[in-house]
Amino acid sequence: MGIGSQDAMEQLMDLADQVDEPLKNTFQNMHQGYPSETLLRFLKAREWNIPKAHKMLVDCLNWRIQNEIDSILTKPIVPTDLYRSVRDSQLIGLSGYTREGLPVIAIGVGLSTFDKASVNYYVQSHIQINEYRDRVILPAATKQYGQYIGTCVKILDMTGLRLSALSQIKLLTIISTVDDLNYPEKTDTYYIVNVPYVFSACWKVVKPLLQERTRRKVQVLQGCGRDELLKIMDYASLPHFCRREGSGSSRHSTDENGSDNCFSLDHTFHQRLYSYIKQQSLSVRPVAPIKQGSFHVEVPEPDPEDSNIGLTIESEFRKFGKRNGLTHSRSGLNINVD
Repeated sequence: MGIGSQDAMEQLMDLADQVDEPLKNTFQNMHQGYPSETLLRFLKAREWNIPKAHKMLVDCLNWRIQNEIDSILTKPIVPTDLYRSVRDSQLIGLSGYTREGLPVIAIGVGLSTFDKASVNYYVQSHIQINEYRDRVILPAATKQYGQYIGTCVKILDMTGLRLSALSQIKLLTIISTVDDLNYPEKTDTYYIVNVPYVFSACWKVVKPLLQERTRRKVQVLQGCGRDELLKIMDYASLPHFCRREGSGSSRHSTDENGSDNCFSLDHTFHQRLYSYIKQQSLSVRPVAPIKQGSFHVEVPEPDPEDSNIGLTIESEFRKFGKRNGLTHSRSGLNINVD
């Protein structure tokens, strides 16, 4: 950091020290022993504007308290069959680490259907993965690699992307809003792979609308992206959908036993995550049975600029469909976040 950056950091640190005790407590849980690095993320997200970064931080801390985010890892999605349904329709997992120690988060954008549970369950699951990443995965990586690791890389698989994805835009906007406002600058790079023509057509229009800071993070790779990704990670850390050209659906592993499919509940990552949440739930409620029901989270209002980008994506999808004589169904997903 330069002198100006250091001054901004110190000013924001002073402001952060003045917040109420409950906010200080949740900030401690959030920064995991690295307050300066955490404040730096908020400064970057607000282009080094100290008042805006401070407001963003305080809003985030209040959101955490009001929605009991600190205890979300004590609230498993039960029964297990329901959680399996969530995992089968919200494709996300941890496939490994880059050579620098950054977790590799794989996301099956094209084949996620979000149609097996209510919206609240999908939001709950997403935040739980965020919190598990920040409280368990990243601290463990920091310890293992002997240097602070506070970000991850994300590999977005567009296999199977259809115009019907329009029905998911509202839910995806909810999830991205939660991330943008409360987990800023947690992703180092977004790699987009297995890109169909429908995505390429939309990307040309959407890319210029993104902030330069965001645009620099996005890399659209050729094919499954294997060769490019092998420059930063070993083969074992590649998500299954990047392992060979023409490997087919990202929903299924190329391994016969399916153990390499990081989206599956049977994958080591999800087994450990689910076991961790169940253990945490027992530590706070050792006697009472775990109740079924989603964990309701209030979703912050998205940035108007982000909303406009979402509308642009939807508009481009519609134009593409009309030009190509394609139809799509918007049924099957009931967006209700109240």
